[in-house]
Amino acid sequence: MQAGACKSALRHSNARILVHRRSEQVSRFPGLYEVEVGGAANVGESHELAAARELAEELGIRALPRLLFTFINRSGLSPHWLGVHEAVVPDAMAADPYEVAWHGWLTEPELRSALLEWHFTSDSHEAFSRYLAFRTARS
Repeated sequence: MQAGACKSALRHSNARILVHRRSEQVSRFPGLYEVEVGGAANVGESHELAAARELAEELGIRALPRLLFTFINRSGLSPHWLGVHEAVVPDAMAADPYEVAWHGWLTEPELRSALLEWHFTSDSHEAFSRYLAFRTARS
């Protein structure tokens, strides 16, 4: 099994969720949409620190996302542990154009429609459905 990866679901204080489209220049899943922001954890790096590093690299956001849960993701290129995080972030961000071609804030109903109509990465569906189930179980 591959090393771990981290993904952060980003919410705005107005309850909208950040969605982005990957740049055409990235090697994995170019041009596809994602519900989460993230990537691989470096050797010896915790899921939390990897998530914070990925937010800074991809969106220019300084935050420490909260780890919600981990699971074995079998929907990506190969099975790997995936840590799903959450962070409430501001509107202002400086997305890296090499990584992110577009980003926007969607309501949960808008995002549910987009997941059916737009082309998302395979792990976006799995991670987001687990994220919603986790939030529902906690409320």
